[in-house]
Amino acid sequence: MHPAPKYVDVLVEQCGVEPDFYVRDMLTWALTRHDADSAVDRLLIELKSETAQARSQALHTLSKIGDRRVWSAITTDLLQDENDEVARAAWRTAAGLVPAGREAELAETLSTQFNRGDREMQLSLSRAFVALGPAASPVVERAKADSDDAVRTHAIATEHLIQYPDEGFDAAIAEARRTVALLGAPVIGE
Repeated sequence: MHPAPKYVDVLVEQCGVEPDFYVRDMLTWALTRHDADSAVDRLLIELKSETAQARSQALHTLSKIGDRRVWSAITTDLLQDENDEVARAAWRTAAGLVPAGREAELAETLSTQFNRGDREMQLSLSRAFVALGPAASPVVERAKADSDDAVRTHAIATEHLIQYPDEGFDAAIAEARRTVALLGAPVIGE
């Protein structure tokens, strides 16, 4: 409620170690009330932290601040981070801050993550593609022809969400699985 530059460091440090999600969310809220330049400068340092939670929460907070200069700090390493929460936060932040004309480039990097993780991970990636808009479509189209059935399934479901963003992911995945199964089925009568 009373932002002051002296609080930024302690708030950012606490984000990296606080175990409670709701408390971390309040810390993010508090950081968004501070001067954007000082908060962003301090959060950018956290993107190189060895602590996954510090990287993830910094990305989350940066996405809430919405400062476009953050884009150049969202590296391929963050987008492909071995920690799922870091990668998810990086996808969401990058998709929200990508400069006009760079959407296809981001989509290319994100395409390396098709079929990663569980349902929530895959939904997060699909949402990032949806946020990128039409520039993502060629990348998704290419992934639909991947030799890995699971990658193809995720790409088909993502395409469905791009075309029908109000429909649910579970229905899109179920339809994609049927499509992939039918594509692999033997043709009767040959």
